[in-house]
Amino acid sequence: MPDLLIELFSEEIPARMQARAVEDLKKRVTDGLVAAGLTYAHASSFSTPRRLTLALEGMLAESPTIREERKGPKVGAPEKAIEGFLRGAGLTMDQLEERDTPKGAVYFAMIEKPGRPAAEIVAEVLEDTIRNFPWPKSMRWGKGALRWVRPLHSILCIMSDEAGTEVVPMDIDGITSGDTTEGHRFMGAGRFAVTGFEDYAAKLKRNHVILSAEERAEAIWADAQNLAFAQGLEVVDDKGLLAEVAGLVEWPVTLMGDIAEDFLNLPPEVLQTSMKEHQKFFSVKNPKTGRIEKFITVANRETKDNGATILAGNQKVLFARLSDAKFFWENDVRTAKAGASEWIEKLSNVTFHNKLGSQAERIDRIAALAREIAPIVGADADLAEKAARWAKADLSSEMVYEFPELQGLMGRYYAEFAGHPAEVAAAATEHYSPLGPSDDVPTAPVSVAVALADKLDLLTGFWAIDEKPTGSKDPFALRRAALGVIRLVLVNNIDHSLEGILDPGLAAHDGKPYSRPDEHTRFELMGFFLDRYKVVLRDMGYKHDIVDAVLSLQTGDVLPWSNARIASLQAFLSTDDGENLLQGFKRANNILSQAEDKDGVEYSYGADIKYAEDDAEKALFAALDKFEAPIAEAILGGDFAAAMAGLAGLRAPIDAFFEAVQVNSDNEVVRRNRLNLLARIRTLCLSVADLTKVEG
Repeated sequence: MPDLLIELFSEEIPARMQARAVEDLKKRVTDGLVAAGLTYAHASSFSTPRRLTLALEGMLAESPTIREERKGPKVGAPEKAIEGFLRGAGLTMDQLEERDTPKGAVYFAMIEKPGRPAAEIVAEVLEDTIRNFPWPKSMRWGKGALRWVRPLHSILCIMSDEAGTEVVPMDIDGITSGDTTEGHRFMGAGRFAVTGFEDYAAKLKRNHVILSAEERAEAIWADAQNLAFAQGLEVVDDKGLLAEVAGLVEWPVTLMGDIAEDFLNLPPEVLQTSMKEHQKFFSVKNPKTGRIEKFITVANRETKDNGATILAGNQKVLFARLSDAKFFWENDVRTAKAGASEWIEKLSNVTFHNKLGSQAERIDRIAALAREIAPIVGADADLAEKAARWAKADLSSEMVYEFPELQGLMGRYYAEFAGHPAEVAAAATEHYSPLGPSDDVPTAPVSVAVALADKLDLLTGFWAIDEKPTGSKDPFALRRAALGVIRLVLVNNIDHSLEGILDPGLAAHDGKPYSRPDEHTRFELMGFFLDRYKVVLRDMGYKHDIVDAVLSLQTGDVLPWSNARIASLQAFLSTDDGENLLQGFKRANNILSQAEDKDGVEYSYGADIKYAEDDAEKALFAALDKFEAPIAEAILGGDFAAAMAGLAGLRAPIDAFFEAVQVNSDNEVVRRNRLNLLARIRTLCLSVADLTKVEG
């Protein structure tokens, strides 16, 4: 069984495209080979800035011969039908076989497709892969029609086994396959031939190319940490930047440089963002002060002066970049100290949405909504409104204009210069959170009020103009906003009606030309929240039927109570008492439903102990009398564990009742009394959750 090695060698591939490209190469080639009958034992793929590589082990030397039996038309069928079958099968009439079937004599064909050499199949599959490769962007060069992300220079495609190495022949727009490649652009020794993957990887390393992106990243990170540790410093962790830099170099050489004293007092986020975005530098901080004091850069070659010239050039460019950042910072600080009124005024000329007005109009809505929400979350209403009006002021700042990812962070810094309280400064950053399932959730009351107001205005506004998410499309991130509201409510245990929080947000759009009927909008938006809430609950490990059983009671409007009720119900139903009570409820409900259908009445009141004939029946009356009020009180107070404990107390008397008593007695008065007794069980259980929705 031969091994296959493919390398597509080109000019530099953008780092952001490499990981996806190497997976596409692996999937398209292996899928094509398997579809043609060529299986293999193992596949590995690699990328560097100038090459995509795929290595397959244990591939079949040829595709297997396939024998297929195909059923044709009946004997005596029209001549055209038989001719069509023969053409499709590639056979002649004398090659058909007649067989008797329950439906009469039928023609059958035995079609044999002989296997093909692996090289022939590999050439076809690889050419199709190259010509139809799904690059996000591609280009043509020279006079050829071939498109690739950057000019493609060579194709290495060989099969190797114990007998030796064979080049898989192909020619794609004048690029002929071969068994050679080349190493590092500057430190390599020119083109060289290879005989298989191990030989290929070893010769690349001798020519200063580390084939594995993971190995390059590990080397960069280890060297960076060692350089920083030697001076008592720490490298700021940034996995995204590490992956990108590993895609920029084939032979990483890690160097540490200085940041000019002029810039050391800039906020660390400014230094880190500026160096990352413009230069792809890692930040190095002093763990004692938290200041960014140095940077790590990764060169793509070794030099005689050990990188001194490279560092000098980088530091010169960095000085210019940080001079711009310092200029933005100083201008912004002056504006903040003056009250930043011009920032707020500028937002009047920034359109948020053509139907929802400017950013300034949106801020007015958020401020009013934050004031409404403040008492619910324990925040000072004046402070919440003030924080909401400041929270997006930094969108007009020069620093955020240059680095949009710093929005909120700069608002926190500038708030201090503007003389705002710490709560306002914190809300500027925290009101954007949570942005995802792993993001921290604000807990400071003012931040919570502004965060909820921001997200609820987004949701109510776009619902009011009928711009809802459809399918996979969600251009305004409304699903994320809804999940953010849910997490804010749950983490902060906000025991308030969700619909009540929505109402002020909807009211801000009521009566506007774009707004739809308020009740209809509220109904749709609540349904959207409940769908997102169910996703959150499933992710938390709750069973779907238990979630449905609780939310069907419309308790999902007060989310922390729903969570507590679902958790208590799931825990209760996992016990013997819970499981048996569920069966008792289902039995009672089934008997009642059948009797009500038969009698045409609803048995929901009138059970009287004076008609009880059996001790077990009397004991059930006593148990219901004992537990009904405490269970109702526990539910009203949100003590769902106590409610479940009350239900557990009913398990034994319900079991004993069904063992000792025949509900459908010949005595009609006794029968109706017992049915009304079962109705008490049903009503009490359904007050906790709709147990008809629970499976089992």
